[in-house]
Amino acid sequence: MKKFLCLIAFALLGTALYAQLPSVKLKTLEGKTIDTAKLNNDGKPFIISFFATWCKPCNRELKAIHENYADWQDETGVKVIAVSIDQAHQIAKVKPLVDGAGWEYEVLLDPNSDFKRALGVNMIPHVFIIDGKGKIVDQRSGYTEGAEEHLIEKVRELIDKK
Repeated sequence: MKKFLCLIAFALLGTALYAQLPSVKLKTLEGKTIDTAKLNNDGKPFIISFFATWCKPCNRELKAIHENYADWQDETGVKVIAVSIDQAHQIAKVKPLVDGAGWEYEVLLDPNSDFKRALGVNMIPHVFIIDGKGKIVDQRSGYTEGAEEHLIEKVRELIDKK
C-alpha cells in the first residue's frame, strides 16, 4: 500500500520532481533539430511557454509577454522559448502566426506532443520558468490578464539570488 501511495504521489507531482529538462528532439521553424535537455540561456533564467495556433489564451499570453519582452530582456536577459503543440497538419500555420505577431521568441515545434508529455503538461497555455542552471523552478497552466507579471517577478527573484 505504501509503495502504491508513493507511485500516486509521484504521478500527481509530475514535473515537480524534474531536476532538469527531459531530452526530447524538436525542430525549430527553420528545421534545425534541438535537444530540449540542452536548452539554456547562457546561465540566465528562461521561460518555456507551450502554445498552439488555435489556443486563444495562449496567444493572448504570448502577446502580453511580447509587449514587455524587450524591457524584460534589457533588465534581466531572460529568454522565452515558445513550444508549439500544433499537430503536423497544422504546423504550416505556426510561422505565419509568429511572424505576423512579431514574436521574437525562439520557437520549437512539438507536433507529436513528446516534450509536452515528458513534462506532464495537460493543459495549455502552460509555462515553465527555468533557472540559469537548467532546473525547473516554477510552472503554471492557464492564463488570465496580468499573469505575465508573475513570470518576470520570478525571473527577478532568480537573478537576485545569484
